[in-house]
Amino acid sequence: MFESSMIVQSAVSAFNNAALVAPAFLWWAMLALPLFAVVYFCGGAILQRFGWNSGNIAPRASLVVVILTLAWVVLFGGNYAVLRDDATVLPFLTAAVVFVSSVFIASYRKILNLPRFRGASRGQKWGIVASWLIVMAAVGLSDIHIWWGPLLQIGAFLFGLLVGRVARNEMRPIAGSVLIMTVVTVAILMQPEFFRFGQLGALTPVHLLFLILMAAGAGATVALRNVRARGAIRHSAYVKLKWLMRFMSVLCMALFVLTESVLVFLAMMVMFFVMFAMSIWHADKMSMRAGERMFAITMCIFGVITVMPAVTGVGILYLMTLPHDKAAWRELSVLL
Repeated sequence: MFESSMIVQSAVSAFNNAALVAPAFLWWAMLALPLFAVVYFCGGAILQRFGWNSGNIAPRASLVVVILTLAWVVLFGGNYAVLRDDATVLPFLTAAVVFVSSVFIASYRKILNLPRFRGASRGQKWGIVASWLIVMAAVGLSDIHIWWGPLLQIGAFLFGLLVGRVARNEMRPIAGSVLIMTVVTVAILMQPEFFRFGQLGALTPVHLLFLILMAAGAGATVALRNVRARGAIRHSAYVKLKWLMRFMSVLCMALFVLTESVLVFLAMMVMFFVMFAMSIWHADKMSMRAGERMFAITMCIFGVITVMPAVTGVGILYLMTLPHDKAAWRELSVLL
């Protein structure tokens, strides 16, 4: 009765029953609606205070999102010796997120403008050392399920900083941040109990809906940023191909709802990308801002899933820097 595995299973079962009734991330998003309204109505002042505009918001907003995501993974995504620890690959996935995030952050170190050790006073040097020790301790404690866990996470973090520092160019802001958000979403789907997302049992329709929206947003962002409108494909053939891709996408969504499989989720994302890429390739014209608009929407969805209102707020600020007209939104409707 008092065996450790029974206690843990009972606790998880209670958590599962609560999560089936109340998807916590959705209620947190609803509670944050006043905050989102404040960001929207005061967005001009916030953008002016931060010095963000349509010309520099892509790297700066992406950097903020990556830093928040890294902090979220380190502080809330740890593998804390619950169930399935012996078989999980989550520590390696978490290390991958830490590595890519640290590469991204280090490549944009000029924007961060962190204090340098060289030329600092003695007190400032002690402060810098203490800050780094705190960061290293937090990264190491994010994975203590086995003795090599802290070494894996700290090594991924330091190696990522080294790679980002020696790199000649910065990572592409939108592509890098979309990659990180996608990997974190996959980790949430793989083992949601580690990420406070839902439960061990079947996900609710609300969970599945937002995961589908996240897959569609990521696929659309990648397609809009990498595929150019060329007016290709004859219209008659395009109509048939488009309906075929719609059917395949709906089939993938149905399979994902039934299985909740990570492989099906990735296949669904690829199917979305192919469908959107074909629509863009067939279009006569597509503005470059369309990809940024979809990227901002993806940030908003990701902030809701991970219960990070700050990320959603950054997405709202991003949308405010883009042109607001019906034609801009009509471009995105072409994707469907």
